[in-house]
Amino acid sequence: MEDLRIISLEEVSKHNFEDKKSCWIVISGKVYDVTKFLNEHPGGEEVITQLAGQDATVGFLDVGHSKDATEMAKEYLIGRLSENETPKETQTKTSSKPENGSGFVQQFIEIMTSPTWTNFLIPTTLGIIVYVVYKFLFN
Repeated sequence: MEDLRIISLEEVSKHNFEDKKSCWIVISGKVYDVTKFLNEHPGGEEVITQLAGQDATVGFLDVGHSKDATEMAKEYLIGRLSENETPKETQTKTSSKPENGSGFVQQFIEIMTSPTWTNFLIPTTLGIIVYVVYKFLFN
């Protein structure tokens, strides 16, 4: 893992936003200070503050954040949990690699299921094209 500061879960739990001053969360064994991001979060700050001071990996992954969101998170990265505090499930999921060429398929599935504007743009564009072709051929 990167050369990041080791932060304990005990330290993370102190930044639980009770004092409205700091909000830290853990995602896949990495610690993020998202205090400055709260007002910018598209889902509202309460979505994050409910998990403040805790491991938010499951919540983060279940929502299906886009690759852009994952990249943006790097801006708030401040450290990582020690190996003995990182849940084994998280270590396995984050360190596993696609087997036997399934990387393309996995990447395609991630793109098609990510909540990005392209998921709306592509079907809309196809619908317009079908409509124009239909009107052109049958009128």
